[in-house]
Amino acid sequence: MPEPRPSVRRRRLAALLVRLREGAGKTPEEAAERIGCHRSKISRIENARLGLSLGELRDLLTFYGVDDQHYVEEVVDLARRGTERGWVQRLGVALPSYADYIDYEQTADYIRSYQPMLIAGLLQTADYARELFRASPVRMPPHRVDELVTVRMQRQKVLSGESVPHVCVIEGEAALRGQVGGRKVMRAQLEHLQLMAESVELQVLPLSAGAHAGVMGSFVLFSFPTPAFSDVVCVEHRTGTLYMETPEETDVYRLTFDALRSAALSPSASLDLISDISQEL
Repeated sequence: MPEPRPSVRRRRLAALLVRLREGAGKTPEEAAERIGCHRSKISRIENARLGLSLGELRDLLTFYGVDDQHYVEEVVDLARRGTERGWVQRLGVALPSYADYIDYEQTADYIRSYQPMLIAGLLQTADYARELFRASPVRMPPHRVDELVTVRMQRQKVLSGESVPHVCVIEGEAALRGQVGGRKVMRAQLEHLQLMAESVELQVLPLSAGAHAGVMGSFVLFSFPTPAFSDVVCVEHRTGTLYMETPEETDVYRLTFDALRSAALSPSASLDLISDISQEL
């Protein structure tokens, strides 16, 4: 039986421990000696294949020179939840890359999404989402489509929970004019967008913008409340999702999003355009 895929939380903890160790100039052998284990255990911890006790974690953080107690407690809390599986993984209805995407979505405190051709998943109605899944070239039985729609609707609960992230969405005008599911479905979708604009920062990039920073396509940029955790850029493709986490990569997407925000209509003008398009249907 293959080894279970580590959770996003465990993988992020592992990457963090590597950065802290290297930043402190310590070797894996020295880390192993510190907590009284074999070198191979440190390797497995840093590859997210093995957890560690909270006592070992605190000891390593001290060894790596981390003395900010608030920071220490955030890392310890991440380790405590490292074996938790996201709700979509428990349902077992999504690819691992999609499960990771949802985990990032559930733990981020700032989500920036650029969608030139489709309505962002967090803002879709069930009928709109259903039509998208039905349009997949990979034929799915009705019950499978229903499962995926349920997952998409479940994702949206992040916008009404106790800790709601700041969400900023830039929609391309083409996404508003494409009649997914026909006039009735699309009209309901646009009306839903108008309602969601009360809690989500929503802008529209008009067709008149011409050449712009987002011509390469859609992306989502996640930022997290723990400063040590790097931003994550997600770019979906036909068979999964590409994740980028290095500062060199995420900085480019952050600049791209800022440029798109400047080129897009203001939130109030965006709502006016959405209303006008809705009335045309």
